[in-house]
Amino acid sequence: MKDTFNNVVIYNGYPLSVVVAVTFHSVILALLLYLQSSKSPEALELVQPTVVKALLIQENPQVANERKRLERQQQQQRTREREVAQQAAEAERQRQEQADSRAEEQRKARELASLRQRQEQERLDADQLVREREEQNELEQERRRQLELAEAQRQQESRDRERQRQEEAANAAAAELASSEFEMVQSGMAIIQQAVQSVWSRPPSARNGMRAILQIRMLPTGELIDAVITESSGDPAFDRSAENAVYSAAPFRELQALPSNVFNENFRSLSLIFQPEDLLN
Repeated sequence: MKDTFNNVVIYNGYPLSVVVAVTFHSVILALLLYLQSSKSPEALELVQPTVVKALLIQENPQVANERKRLERQQQQQRTREREVAQQAAEAERQRQEQADSRAEEQRKARELASLRQRQEQERLDADQLVREREEQNELEQERRRQLELAEAQRQQESRDRERQRQEEAANAAAAELASSEFEMVQSGMAIIQQAVQSVWSRPPSARNGMRAILQIRMLPTGELIDAVITESSGDPAFDRSAENAVYSAAPFRELQALPSNVFNENFRSLSLIFQPEDLLN
C-alpha cells in the first residue's frame, strides 16, 4: 500500500497537493449529495459544482530510468560541451594573451632595435663630427705651420742677407784694417830695425853665419823693459854687441802712435835676429 501511495505521489511528477485537492473535492461532493438526499428539493436548491477530474497514470520504471539516464547523458553532454567551450575559450584567451605578449615583445624588440640603431647612428654622427673637427684642426694647424715656416724662412733669408752683408762689410773693414795694421806693423818693425842697426857695432870676432836672437819686451810708450838672449851665437862678444845695440836704440817713441791692440799683438814682446850679413860694414 505504501509503495502504491508513493507511486501515486510521484506519478508522472504530480505533487501531493494535487492528491489533497482531489480528496477535498470528493468530500464536498459527498456532503452535497447527503444534504440533497435529506431535504426536499424546494427547501434546498442544489448548486451543481464543477466536476474536476484527475487522472493518475503510473509511469513505467524502465521508462523513467531511461528518461533519467537520457537526462543525465544530456546533462553530462551539456556539461562536457560547456567544459569544452570553457577550455576552448581559455585556450583562445591564452593564445590571445600569448599572441599579445609576443606582439608586445616584438614591439619592445623593435623599439629597442630602433633605439639602439638611433644611438649607434648618433654615435657614428658624433664620431664623424669629431673626425671632421680634428681634420679641420689639423688642416688649420698645417696651414699655420706652413705660414710660420714661410715666415721663418723669410726671416732667415733676411737674416742671412743681413749677416752676409755684415760679413762682407766686416771682411772689407777687416781687410782694410789688416792692410792698415800690416802697414803699421811693417812701419814699426822698420823703425826698430833702423834704430838698432844704426847703433849696432859688430865685434871683430863676428863672422858670417853667426846668429843671435834677442827677446825684448816694451811698454806702449816705446820704453824697453828688458832684452834677453834666447838663442846665442856662440860668441859672447857678438851676443853682448846685440844687447848693447838694443839698449842703445831704445826707447822707440814712434811706437806710441800705434793702436793698443796692434802694439799688444806685435810689439809688447818681440824677437830680434842679429846676423852679421844683415848689417852694412
